[in-house]
Amino acid sequence: MLFIAVSSSLMAQTNQDAIIGTWETDAKDAKMEIFKTGNLYYGRLLWGNKVLEADGKTSKKDSKNPDEKLKTRNIIGMVNLQNLKFDDGKYVDGEIYDPPSGKTYACKAWLENGKLNLRGFIGFSLIGRTAIWHKL
Repeated sequence: MLFIAVSSSLMAQTNQDAIIGTWETDAKDAKMEIFKTGNLYYGRLLWGNKVLEADGKTSKKDSKNPDEKLKTRNIIGMVNLQNLKFDDGKYVDGEIYDPPSGKTYACKAWLENGKLNLRGFIGFSLIGRTAIWHKL
């Protein structure tokens, strides 16, 4: 009985951590690394075609950020996905920052058929956009 309880707990832990890793949008226009700190999941922007200068290598600055102190930071390498928590097979209660617009949205995520569905929204999740990512 104890073995079954421990096995179930380990399987749930492994399953919820399936989100950890490097992901690329199916449109191949952005890459993000998702990692875990404590019980929460975060995402670091590794590359994106909208966040590079004309040379295709240099990170643009976070010039649209509403916080004046952050306007000079590089977009590449920033943590723009924060505080996702695993709850009943989904990742909820997160926030995602969109550097090109300088706006922050509520977000949730779920895994389906080996793909990461990441939905940013305002207020209700019905009003938003979902990006589909595949694991690298």
